[in-house]
Amino acid sequence: MSTAQLIALDLLATLLAAAGWVGAGVAAAARRARVALALLAAAVVVTLVRITTSVALANGGWWFAQDRVVLTGPLLGVAGLAAVLVAGPRLLSAVRTGTPGNSPAAVVPLLVAGYAAAAGLLFPLLVGYPATWSEVFVTVALVGVAGLVTWRVAGSGPPLWTFVPILAMGLVGVGAGFATGADLDAGGGPELRHSAGHGVSVADLRGPTTPAAGGQVRRYEFTARTTTVQVGGRTVEAWGYNGQVPGPPITASQGDLVEVTLHNADIQRGVTLHWHGYDVPAAEDGAPGVTQDAVPPGGEYVYRFRADQVGTYWYHTHQASDVGVKMGLYGTLVVGPPARGVDVTLPVHTFGSDTVVGAAAMPEAAPGTPVRLRLVNTDGVPHRFALTGTAYRLVAVDGTDLNDPGELRDAELRLPAGGRYDLAYTMPAGEVALFVDGQAVLGAGDAPKGWPELDITRYGAPAATPFGPGSRFDRGFTLVLDRGIALVDGVPRYAFTVNGRAFPNVPTQLVREGDLVEMTVANRGLDTHPWHLHGHRVLVLERDGHRASGSPLWLDTFDVQPGEVWRVAFRADNPGAWMNHCHNLAHAAQGMALHLRYDGVTTPFHGGHGG
Repeated sequence: MSTAQLIALDLLATLLAAAGWVGAGVAAAARRARVALALLAAAVVVTLVRITTSVALANGGWWFAQDRVVLTGPLLGVAGLAAVLVAGPRLLSAVRTGTPGNSPAAVVPLLVAGYAAAAGLLFPLLVGYPATWSEVFVTVALVGVAGLVTWRVAGSGPPLWTFVPILAMGLVGVGAGFATGADLDAGGGPELRHSAGHGVSVADLRGPTTPAAGGQVRRYEFTARTTTVQVGGRTVEAWGYNGQVPGPPITASQGDLVEVTLHNADIQRGVTLHWHGYDVPAAEDGAPGVTQDAVPPGGEYVYRFRADQVGTYWYHTHQASDVGVKMGLYGTLVVGPPARGVDVTLPVHTFGSDTVVGAAAMPEAAPGTPVRLRLVNTDGVPHRFALTGTAYRLVAVDGTDLNDPGELRDAELRLPAGGRYDLAYTMPAGEVALFVDGQAVLGAGDAPKGWPELDITRYGAPAATPFGPGSRFDRGFTLVLDRGIALVDGVPRYAFTVNGRAFPNVPTQLVREGDLVEMTVANRGLDTHPWHLHGHRVLVLERDGHRASGSPLWLDTFDVQPGEVWRVAFRADNPGAWMNHCHNLAHAAQGMALHLRYDGVTTPFHGGHGG
C-alpha cells in the first residue's frame, strides 16, 4: 500500500473512530446500553486500526506520522483507554441487569474519547506538519474543556476552578504560537559569514553584454498588454506579450546573447519575464520582490543572458503569476540548432475547459522524415500525453538530453506543471495523433485506454554524474509540503505550507557558492506539488527510497505527488537570491514558496515573493 493510500486509510479510520466513540456516548445517554456497548467495541477496533496505520506511515517517513505519534495518537489512546475502563463495565452491567446505563460516568468518557478522535481528524487537515508544543497545548486544552463542559451538562460535573489550569494551558499554547522562529535555515552548514548590509546586491548580478565567440546578439521587444484570443470558437479575454498568446517564440544558437526589452502597456498588476528552467544570472531571473521590481504600466526592463544551455525552455511572468500565466503571459524559448527534419514546439495551455497546444495540426512530412515534438506544460497541473500511430523516444526532459532512451509505444507520459518533454520519431506512412488527458489535440483517433505510465526514474541507461546518492553533502534541507492555517502576507488563511509555515514566514535557505546541496521534499497533503527551484537544475537521487536507476535526470521541476518523498541534489554555482516554490502557481500564491539565498548576496527589493 502506498503512503498516499495509507494517509487516506488513516483519515478514514480516524473518522470512523470519532463516529464510534461519539455514537457510543450518544447511545448511552439515550439509555440504549446494548447499542452503546456495540459501538464501543467497534470504536476500539477502529482505533487499533488507526494505530496500525500510524506505525505504517512512520515507515514512510517521520513527517507522515509525527503529529499522530506525539499528539493525536497518545491523546486518543489515553481517552479511549479511560472510556473502556470507566464506561465499559457500567455498560456491561446495564446490559446484564436491564438498567438504563446513562450515568455521567458512562456517557462522558465515551464522548471525550470521541472529541480526542475528532482532534486526530481535524489536526492533519487544519494544522498539519509539524505538531509543535504550542499546538499540542492548544489541542489538549480544547479536548479538556470540551470534556469538562460535557461533564457539567451531563450531571454534577467538577467545580468551575478545574477549568483554570486547562484554560491556562491553552493560553500558553496560543502565546507560544505567536513566537517567531529562525528566519534562516543553514541546512546543517556554516551560518552567515557576511553580516547584514555587506556583500553584493542581487541587482548587480547581471548577465553578460556580449555573445560568446562566434555567437550573435538576438534582440526582442516585448510589450505586455490586454488582448483577446479565439479558443474553441469563442472570444476569450487574455493578457499577452505583443498582444499574442503564446508570446513570440524565442530561438537562439548556443553562445548567442539574448536581449529582451519588456514594456508594460496596461497590465495593472505589473509584469516580468522569468526564464523557466534557464539558469540565468540572478538579476535576469524576473522574480519580483527578489531580483527586481515588477514592471508597472508604462515601465520597462531589459533582460540579457547568454544562451549557454541547449534545449527546450519557456518564459512567463512571475508577477501575480497565478493569474498572469493563466491569462496568457507565457511563450517558448528553444536554444540550439533545429533538429533534422521537422521540429515543432507545442506549449500546452488551458483556457477554461479548452486545452490548446500552439499548433493547429500535426506536422506534415514525407514518411521517413525525422520529427521532434517539444512538449511544454504551461499549466499549473500535470498533463498526461499519449502519442499514437508510431513508436518514439523521449529524448530530453526539462531541456537535458537523456542517455540511451529506449523506444516507446503504448505508454502514457505524465508531464509536471512547468516541465518539458522532447519526443523524437520517424514519420510513418499512417496518421500520428497526440492526446492530452485523453483528448485528441492534434490528429484524430480513439483515445488510448489503460496504457501504463512511464516511470522516468527508470527510463534510459545510467551514466556518470558529478555527484550522486553516496556523495558527501555540505548542506541538507528538508521541505515537508502540507496544508494548514497559517499567516500568508500577514493574513490568516488556509494555506499551502512548507514545514508548517507559509510565505513569507518560511525560513530562507542559506548556501555558499560551491556547496553541494541535498534537498528532500516530502508531500504530506492530498494535492500534487510540482517543485521548482530557480537558477539551478537538480539531479534526482531517489524517489520514495528507490534510487533513480535510468538515465541521469536533471530537472528544474519535479512532481511530488501525495505521499511521495523525493531526494534531489544540486551544486550551488549560481550566486543570487532565488525562488524555491510549488509551480502550481495558485499554491505558491497561497503560501507554498520560500527563498534560497547565497551567503554574501543581498536584495534591495521587497513587497513581493515572485509568485
